[in-house]
Amino acid sequence: MSILDRYSLEGRVAVVTGAGRGIGQGIAEDFAKAGAKVILAARRTEEIKGVEQRIREAGGTAIAITADVTKSSDLDKLGSTAINEFGKLTDWINNAGGSPLRMPAKELPREEWHKTIALNLTSIYEGCLAAERYMEKGSIINITSGAGTGPVPGSAHYGAAKAGTNSLTWTFAAEFAPNIRVNAVAPGAIPTEVMLKAIGKDETQLDSILEEWNIPLGRLGTPEDISSACIYLSSDAASWISGEILRVGGGAKPR
Repeated sequence: MSILDRYSLEGRVAVVTGAGRGIGQGIAEDFAKAGAKVILAARRTEEIKGVEQRIREAGGTAIAITADVTKSSDLDKLGSTAINEFGKLTDWINNAGGSPLRMPAKELPREEWHKTIALNLTSIYEGCLAAERYMEKGSIINITSGAGTGPVPGSAHYGAAKAGTNSLTWTFAAEFAPNIRVNAVAPGAIPTEVMLKAIGKDETQLDSILEEWNIPLGRLGTPEDISSACIYLSSDAASWISGEILRVGGGAKPR
């Protein structure tokens, strides 16, 4: 196999959750460019339909499926669609998640705690199990966060969910081996809509974000930075990598 073939996703079939915008959209579009057929999942039908159209216009293959990752039946539908439409499932990226709220833990409404855990941890747990049911051999990637590896005041709920995501990544990597590899990617400062809302900034304040985060590589991240890491972890080039958490943050400390 040539070096370029090791990084190709030709012939692969991938599910990407939260694929309608931001990081998920970037992952989905780049997976298609790398040769994968992609199942696009999100709650907002109009957004994933738009991504589906972009992929098809670029010569790729994609199917948009309206899905709520907090519902087990919707996750199962993604796996069955991959099998029914393309005959296999080789990759599953648990990307959907996030929390727009930052506040001290003692002020956080209990309802928001449960909502955050359901979206950012339970959905990862059930997404991994759904992937394993339909996947004979392949890769699962969980999108996590630096908030899961250290203290982030104001994000106790989100940080706890992502710490749990890291633990699930390690455990499922052991339980699903040797046929399914499980890894995680932890994005740094990428100014998506959810991130900007969480930190109380807007697109006119990107320079201040760059300064506050003290990023050694001198720029904010892009969805393509994350999709490149995911393509590597899904490809044959990473065939001996499992149970790892890859930080993609421009050299900045997690926060």
